[in-house]
Amino acid sequence: MLLNLSILDFVLVERLDLEFGPGFGVLTGETGAGKSILLDALQLVLGGRADASVVRDGRPRAEVSATFDVSPALMDWLTEQGLEGDGPECLLRRVVEAGGRSRAFINGRPATLGQLKELGETLVDIHGQHAHYSLLKPAVQRQILDSYAGARDLADQVSQAFRVWRHALQAHESAQSHAAESQLERERLQWQVDELAELGFSLEEWSELQDSHRRLAHAAELIQGTRETVAQLEQEQQGAMVMMRQALHRLADLARIDPGLAAPADLLESALVQLQEVVRDLNHYVERVELDPESLAQAEQRMARINDMARKFRARPEALP
Repeated sequence: MLLNLSILDFVLVERLDLEFGPGFGVLTGETGAGKSILLDALQLVLGGRADASVVRDGRPRAEVSATFDVSPALMDWLTEQGLEGDGPECLLRRVVEAGGRSRAFINGRPATLGQLKELGETLVDIHGQHAHYSLLKPAVQRQILDSYAGARDLADQVSQAFRVWRHALQAHESAQSHAAESQLERERLQWQVDELAELGFSLEEWSELQDSHRRLAHAAELIQGTRETVAQLEQEQQGAMVMMRQALHRLADLARIDPGLAAPADLLESALVQLQEVVRDLNHYVERVELDPESLAQAEQRMARINDMARKFRARPEALP
C-alpha cells in the first residue's frame, strides 16, 4: 500500500507531499492539471527511465520519494538484499541530477536500478497506455494458476527444492573452479621446485663461490702484494728480518754484560722465528695462487645463473635454498 508520495523540482512541480489513507483514492482534475506528472513521478521512483528533462528548469536536481507498507514476503526480500528498514514500511527514493545522472535508494541505502525495478514491480501496477502489466509476467501467471489449482503448497515445495538444487549447483561449480585453480597453483609450485632443484644451490656453495671469485678476480694483485711483502721482510740491507737479526745480536752481547736484558732478547728471538714462519707461509701462498682465467669465467657464469634465478623469484641469493 502506498502511504505517501513526495516530489521536489520534478518537471513543473516545485514541491508536493501527498498522504494516502486506506481504501480507494482518486486524483481528479482538468487536462493539464498535473495528474500524469504524478504518475510519471511514481513510475520514476519505482525504477522507470530517467533523464535530465524531468528536472525542473533552473534547479540542480529532481527528487521523488514514496513510502509503502510492505508484506512479510517483501520484508524477507529486502533482508536478503541488505536493504531492510526499521519496520514494515519501505522508503523508495530517486534522485535525478540536471546532468542526467540518477541515483536510487531503498530505506536510505544506495540501491541498483535493477533492485528498484524488481521491488517496484511487486508494489504497484500502473494501467495505462504503453504501461507494464504484471499479468503479462510468466511468474505472476504461474502464481495465479497455482492458486486456482490449489497447488500453492506443492509449488512452494518445488520452489524450495529448486533453491536447494541451485545452491548445490553453485557449490559444485565453485568447487570445480577452485580445484582447477589449485591444480594450476600446484603446477606452478612444482615448476619452481624443479628449477631450484636443477640449480642445486646451497648456502655453503654461495659462500665458497664468492670467496673463490674474489681470489680469482684479484689473483694478480694478490701475487704482487704478497711478493712485495716478502721482499720488504727479506731485503738484504733494510729488510725487517735483517734489522731484527742485527738487533738480536746486539742485544745478546749486552745481555752477557747485564743478565736483565736476557728476557727482551728471548722475546726478540721468538718474534724473529715467527717472522720467518710468516715468510714461509707467504711464499707457499704465492705458489698456490694462480692466474686462471678459465676458472674465473666458470665462477662468474655460475654466479650469474644464481643471480638470475634470485631475480626471477624476487629474492636474495641466500634465500633460494
